[in-house]
Amino acid sequence: MSKTENIYIYGRNPILEALIHRPDEIEKIFIKNSIQPASIQDIQQHISKNLIPVSRVPQAKLQNLVGRVNDQGIVALLSKIKYTDFFEWAQSLALDKHTSVLLLDGIEDPHNFGAIIRTATAAGVSAVIVPTQKQSPVNATVFKTSAGTAGRIPIIRVHDTNQGLKDLQVAGFNVIAVDGNGKEGIWETDFDAPTAFLIGNEGAGIDKKLLKKCSSTVRIPMQNQVESLNASVSAALVCYEWARKIS
Repeated sequence: MSKTENIYIYGRNPILEALIHRPDEIEKIFIKNSIQPASIQDIQQHISKNLIPVSRVPQAKLQNLVGRVNDQGIVALLSKIKYTDFFEWAQSLALDKHTSVLLLDGIEDPHNFGAIIRTATAAGVSAVIVPTQKQSPVNATVFKTSAGTAGRIPIIRVHDTNQGLKDLQVAGFNVIAVDGNGKEGIWETDFDAPTAFLIGNEGAGIDKKLLKKCSSTVRIPMQNQVESLNASVSAALVCYEWARKIS
């Protein structure tokens, strides 16, 4: 069964994306009472088309919902942000080398998490798998940073990263850890089977016990004495290298 959580999202582009791709998940929209309809005409059209309730409210109400952020005068309540069950998802797949997922070892910064979701969706990754502990939830910041792509591919929540790794291997995935001390460079790696990329925590990286259980480890080549890259940048590079090689 999928678990659901209510969430407020904000900003014109993320809300427009939600209206276009999953309007049934929008419960209500709050618009600042000084916003002129002509300035959000495209949003208004989708609101009318999908018969979504709207409340005109003062700025203080928007801040009460999402805090002091750049809400651009519009906030939406999503009622169905879904975390997908791993086994239901796995059973629906036809596994081959064109199947990949990201397994996150606790991404705590919601900006990183949102950027990872956006990249994974754009690159054609099948799902993002997250643990319940030390992991940013899918919140308004994640949705905003993902540019509204959160939810276009399954976000799967497992008890912990170790369990997710085991489940992926049983399902037939090669789990490849992206680590600065990887045995081979990502550019030399072949992807001839379903692939799961393990991305480490922003500060601690990948747990050493998890590294030992992976099918292999790869590194992103560095020059000019740069030691590491941001987690979301690392994820982007491996996603697109995978996509380039299997295309």
